[in-house]
Amino acid sequence: MKYIVLIGDGMAGRPIRALGNRTCLQKSSTPHMDRLAQQGEVGWARTVPAGFEPGSDVANLSILGYNPSRYYSGRAPIEAVYQGIHLGPQDVAYRCNLVHLKFPPDKDYRKAAMNDYSAGHITTAEAKRIIQFIQGRMGSKEITFYPGVSYRHTMIWKKGNAGIQCTPPHDITGREIQSHLPSGKDSEVLNYLICKSHDLLRDHAVNRARVKNGQLPANSIWLWGQGKKLTLPKFMTRYGLRGALISAVDLTKGLGMSAGFDVIKVKGATGYIDTNYAGKSNAALRALRTCDFVYVHVEAPDEAGHNGSIKDKIMAIEDFDKQIVGPILKGMERFGDYRVLLMPDHFTPISVKTHTSEPVPFVIYDSTHPRRSRARSYSENICRMKSALRFEKGYRLMDYFVGKQ
Repeated sequence: MKYIVLIGDGMAGRPIRALGNRTCLQKSSTPHMDRLAQQGEVGWARTVPAGFEPGSDVANLSILGYNPSRYYSGRAPIEAVYQGIHLGPQDVAYRCNLVHLKFPPDKDYRKAAMNDYSAGHITTAEAKRIIQFIQGRMGSKEITFYPGVSYRHTMIWKKGNAGIQCTPPHDITGREIQSHLPSGKDSEVLNYLICKSHDLLRDHAVNRARVKNGQLPANSIWLWGQGKKLTLPKFMTRYGLRGALISAVDLTKGLGMSAGFDVIKVKGATGYIDTNYAGKSNAALRALRTCDFVYVHVEAPDEAGHNGSIKDKIMAIEDFDKQIVGPILKGMERFGDYRVLLMPDHFTPISVKTHTSEPVPFVIYDSTHPRRSRARSYSENICRMKSALRFEKGYRLMDYFVGKQ
């Protein structure tokens, strides 16, 4: 038996008046996902337990079968794993976004607003130059900055404080940053770095070129998602399955490495709507020749949700269906017996431009036992079906999927 998990990050959402009170998922043309829903088991899972902030870190940890209450330590430590960054027992990792802040005419920093959490989806090459510059100007024996992908980077604070209150930048798009800056004991360290970064970056050569080309400059860093070292039991030990993971973002790749998966790099995988979908689906099918279990994560619907773009989110969902789900379902036929788990990790509604913690709809399709489901299509409506399977503890869904209950 081969197993494959297909994650459309943040593709679930809430009804939108402009779409006739339908969601982007309901509005999208998704024949392959609809067929899975019609022929598989449908249900919902609460991937974000009560008391946790809704995010891809907690949600994907749950989907992989790990109880966040037991294992979760923070977002940045997961990304640090993939980046090969060693964390000592007292070290704290922080996610370091490159962002664009919008200033009022008087340039008062206290009135600056979070205009774009991704600095216009800055390229990895541009971002690397900026982070290396930041490291050269603000790095020290205690503070180190590491470049990542696009706007997503990492800062390590030796013997730092993990208890500071921080806010994800995508949660405050359009709002003044003053009331959302880090707070609590030792927060002055982070606030100094954020403020100082703006002074350093506002006239950086990369930003001058971006402005000249009509692009947003990365005029500040933003620190959040902190935590200490992550330790997970291996997926192979728990389930007896050799796994592989395909994703564009360090967060899910770090989870894969922590779980003992082969993490497969795909050229042109960007984490945005221009990602290499075909490369991901082909890589997944190749991996299944030697692996028992493959986890495919696509970030694009989530990014479109954060941007508040209905058009881009529908495009991302339809591309996911056409270029990931369809080709993979066709290719799986060569393996004989197989099971597919299709789901988002969390909701990212257009109306709020950030993650929310509703239970998410899933489909499990078993090639050896196709069935006729009561679902007519794949959408959030599955969560309201009386016949739907229910996993209040979302991390138990993996046990059900691989038959280890």
